[in-house]
Amino acid sequence: MSNDRPQAVCASDFASIVGEENAVCLWENIELGQQKRIQQAIASGNSPSCIVYPRSQEQLAAVIATAHTNNWRVLPCGSGSKLSWGGLAKGVDVVVSTERMNQLIEHAVGDLTVTVEAGMKFSELQALLAKSRQFLALDPTASPVATIGGIVATGDTGSLRQRYGSVRDQLLGITFVRADGQVAKAGGRVVKNVAGYDLMKLFTGSYGTLGFISQLTFRVYPLPEASGTVVLTGKAEAISQAADILRGSALTPVQADLLSTKLVSSLGLGQGLGLIARFQSISESVKEQSNRVLEVGQKLGLNGAIFADGDEASLWQRLQERIHTNATESVITCKIGVLPTAAVEILTQVELGLIHISSGLGLLQLESKNQVLKIRDELRFARSHRTQANSGFLTILSAPVAVKEQIDVWGYTGNALPLMRRIKEQFDSKNILSPGRFVGGI
Repeated sequence: MSNDRPQAVCASDFASIVGEENAVCLWENIELGQQKRIQQAIASGNSPSCIVYPRSQEQLAAVIATAHTNNWRVLPCGSGSKLSWGGLAKGVDVVVSTERMNQLIEHAVGDLTVTVEAGMKFSELQALLAKSRQFLALDPTASPVATIGGIVATGDTGSLRQRYGSVRDQLLGITFVRADGQVAKAGGRVVKNVAGYDLMKLFTGSYGTLGFISQLTFRVYPLPEASGTVVLTGKAEAISQAADILRGSALTPVQADLLSTKLVSSLGLGQGLGLIARFQSISESVKEQSNRVLEVGQKLGLNGAIFADGDEASLWQRLQERIHTNATESVITCKIGVLPTAAVEILTQVELGLIHISSGLGLLQLESKNQVLKIRDELRFARSHRTQANSGFLTILSAPVAVKEQIDVWGYTGNALPLMRRIKEQFDSKNILSPGRFVGGI
C-alpha cells in the first residue's frame, strides 16, 4: 500500500463522488487544526493524501467502496474531537469525515426515540430535543463539538451512566457502511425492538474498525423538572464510608463520582478527597435527597455544599474540562476500571482522577516530567499495582504520539484477542478501516 499515489487520482476518484468542495487533496491544503487532530491519530511519518466529506449515506458508501477497490486505508472520523484516543492508525491513505452528514432523520416525540445522521453534533441534537422537553442521556467528552457517530464509535459517556447506563444501553438502531461499501442495518426505531442488539454492542467502542457508522437511533428521556448537586470533601476513609452508604441507600443520583484531592482543589471545592452526587427529579425530591447526602457527610465529619442552577452547570462543565486536559509531553489521560470498593484506594495513589461510585469506571491523569521511558514504566506500574490488582484495567485514551509509539495503549490481558481478530477479518478482510487503532493492533 503506497502513500505516494498521484494526487490527481484522489481528486478524480473522490471529488467525482462528493464534489470538489468536499474533497481536500494534498496534505498541506488540509486546515491546520484538522491536520493537528489527524496527526494525533496516526503513526509518525504517515500523512494521508486527502480528507473527504461525504454529505449523504449514498456518498459515504461510494467513497468506502472506492477505497476498498483500491486497497486504500481509511481513517474514519466525525469532528475529530476524539482522534487522539486509541491506538495509532498505520498507513492511512485517506481520512473520511461524517461531519457534513448531520441531518435529523426522525424524532418520534411520543415514542421517545430519535434517529440522526452520524455527523450531527451532540450539542445540536440536545438543542433540538430540548424543544420537546427531551434529552439524550449521555455526557460525552468535548460535548459542544463531538458528533453522535464519534460518541458511539468510542463508547464515550461519563457520569450519567450512574442512572442511564452506557452508550450501548441507549442505542436502539444503527446503520453502517461495510468495508466493501455496502449499507447494513441493525436494530430498529422503537424501544421494544431488540433485533441486532449484539451487533450494536459490537460497534459501540469499536473505533471505526468494523464499519463506518452512518445513522443512529436512540431512546431519549423527558427533561427533569429540577436538578441539584452535592459535594462532600474530606478524609479518604470518611469519603469511602459516604460512598458505601450512598451505594447501599434508596437515594437515586443520576451522576455520582469520587474525586482525587488534586481534582477537588483545582475546582475550588476544598481539601481532601471528594464525592460529587447529582439528583434530578421533581423539586421536592431533589431537595430531600440532597439534604440526606449532606446529613451523611456531617455525621462522618465531611465538609458539604449544594450547587444549583448556573453554579451547578458550571461545576460539571469545569469538572469534565479539567479531567480531559489535552495531552502534553508530561500528561496522559487514561480510562480505568476497578472494583467500586477499591476506588478510594486508587484515587489516593494518583494526583488527578475521577471514578464512578457504582461502575468503578473512571479517568486518571498520570504525570511525569521525564521522557517516554519513565512514562512507560509509570503506566506499567499503574496497570499492575493500581488496577489489575483490583480486578480492573487501564487503557490510555489520550497521549502524545511519541508515548503511544512505545506503549501498548490498550494493555489488554484477556483471552478474547483471537476472537476479536476473527471478527475484524469477517467485517474488514482487507484491513482498510482504522488499521491499528484497536486492541492488539487490530
